[in-house]
Amino acid sequence: MQEELLYTPEELANILKLSRYTIYEMIKHGDIRAHHIGRSIRISQTQLDLYLMSTKQTENLYEAEIIADGEEKYAQIKNVRIVVSTELEGTVKVMIRPEDIILSAGTFISSARNMLKGGVTNIVAEDTSARIFLDVGIPMCARITKRSLDNMNIKKGDILYAVFKTMSVRIVK
Repeated sequence: MQEELLYTPEELANILKLSRYTIYEMIKHGDIRAHHIGRSIRISQTQLDLYLMSTKQTENLYEAEIIADGEEKYAQIKNVRIVVSTELEGTVKVMIRPEDIILSAGTFISSARNMLKGGVTNIVAEDTSARIFLDVGIPMCARITKRSLDNMNIKKGDILYAVFKTMSVRIVK
């Protein structure tokens, strides 16, 4: 199991360019989750990521139920199963960064365990990138370069596959 970075409130205050008092208030009000270890408080990288993602109104943040099926574990979100690697059980939050999703016009053999088929519902072109919104049974957003958007000639209504590795799926309680 990979060790996760843990920050003190003081370290997190330096990272976020906030006061230590503000960090303690954010923890107290539940804006950011923290581990209470004895009399110490630590904030994990995952908790920081979850906070940052929630403040950005990010795409691809879901509530899921962890399901074990044989040797595989899944995050069940509505009727969609996402292959995950976690020790957690029960209800969790699942995050997939749009930049971690590859879009494909068809299936292919790869080490990526998640390949979800869906229709393009919206395209938001930006300066050098584009956000492609898919309905794969749940709304999902992928971020690709504008060049990829043009090369693939992606349009609203197209059927694409959202492909991502199990290790790209962040899970927190």
